[in-house]
Amino acid sequence: MKRFKHKFVNIVPDNLEEDILYISTEYKTAIHICPCGCGSEVATPLSPHDWKLTFDGDSVSLYPSVGSWGLPCQSHYWITNNLIEWAPKWSREQINQGRTEDKESKKLYHNKKKHWSLFNFFKN
Repeated sequence: MKRFKHKFVNIVPDNLEEDILYISTEYKTAIHICPCGCGSEVATPLSPHDWKLTFDGDSVSLYPSVGSWGLPCQSHYWITNNLIEWAPKWSREQINQGRTEDKESKKLYHNKKKHWSLFNFFKN
């Protein structure tokens, strides 16, 4: 199994090294070179409706899986405790369905957050 190292950074370097997950809490993102060997950069925004990062003091995990659907390789994998765990390839139909579900999830999140903000405004 392939292993990543992780680096917490203030600014993501211009030239990324392979097998390193760069994490910027300031910019709420994690970025790395695709582990399949294609050399593409993969950015994962960190937010309640995108990816979640867990740091246990020794290793990091990203949830959910990383699907590089916009890249020619279309790699699909998990980063769990700094290890790359390959996931099954998705069909075009699965990719489209996943994108639709992501859009709906983000829409619900933002509507809920907007509603909560209005509620708190009138509560005061």
